[in-house]
Amino acid sequence: MPLTFELCPGRMVGGNHPCFIIAEIGQNHQGDIKIAKEMIKMAKDCGADCAKFQKSNLACRFNKQALERPYNSKNSWGKTYGDHKRHLEFSHEQYRELQKYATELGIFFTASGMDEMAVRFLDEINVPFFKVASADTNNFPYLEETAKKGRPMVVSSGMQSMETMRQVYKTIKKHNENFVILQCTSTYPLDPADVHLRVIPEYQKEFPDIPIGYSGHESGIAISVAAVALGAKVIERHVTLDKTWKGSDHAASLEPSELAELVRSIRLVETAMGSNIKKMLPSEESCHSKLGKSVVAKVKLTKGTVLTLDMLRVKVAEPMGIKAEDIFQLVGKTMKKDVEEDESIRPDVVDK
Repeated sequence: MPLTFELCPGRMVGGNHPCFIIAEIGQNHQGDIKIAKEMIKMAKDCGADCAKFQKSNLACRFNKQALERPYNSKNSWGKTYGDHKRHLEFSHEQYRELQKYATELGIFFTASGMDEMAVRFLDEINVPFFKVASADTNNFPYLEETAKKGRPMVVSSGMQSMETMRQVYKTIKKHNENFVILQCTSTYPLDPADVHLRVIPEYQKEFPDIPIGYSGHESGIAISVAAVALGAKVIERHVTLDKTWKGSDHAASLEPSELAELVRSIRLVETAMGSNIKKMLPSEESCHSKLGKSVVAKVKLTKGTVLTLDMLRVKVAEPMGIKAEDIFQLVGKTMKKDVEEDESIRPDVVDK
């Protein structure tokens, strides 16, 4: 049984606990705190467990040349990449405001800390868990500092190899037992051929004592639902209020109706996963009583007859006789009573 732990107060993940669904708002809020609040409420209304943002200290995350690079994309919010990122970055005070709003709505709130300074701030405001973005997964000094803070972690694995992920696992495990690794491909939007859901069971074999999840950037919900059927315990999907908005993430995001359907479908699949014990269920008894087959006499059988297979056949019979699957066990047994052709062979007419 995979490790289970409390990812958020009162909310366990792993094992048989429900899949934890993260609505990744990221920076799809367009730099507008009013839109950000609308998106938090949308995530709550759709049934997601957590609304997640992205927090950066830009000087810590980028060097000067990266921030000064001209940014002429149709998705740009400024003349330079730094201007663009500054437009989308909420202040510490705004983060506290968003956190308070989420708490009032009753949905968990966190963010990807995109650098060490951002992680320290998120620690200060007491987020329930840290999200590690794929771009930081091989940043081992960052991983160590984050893990040492003792909060649960959710770690994406886009752009990484299995060997790197083994090192990631060992690095975090030294300092923190409570973390999840997500299969992820860092392409926006993601072609289904590049999803590689089979990595999920490979992660389960490589890291059997932690929950495994999936962070998806594909269109639609089917692949994410399939990830849950494969055992994903955390699902993260980008969300938006409008896929046509400016920004590279919107095309790979779910609109409200899709997010609601994803949550509904995941909960449906979880119910359908059921038990690993195969047996006839109470709900099948009606069908079995009407159509279930049992053993009947192919010919008239008299008391004392030693049964051979060619004396027996399987039919829907009234009353129901010995189970169809037990026909071979009747061979060599002796009849205790006469039975007419086509009559049921009941347990009381043969010796034990």
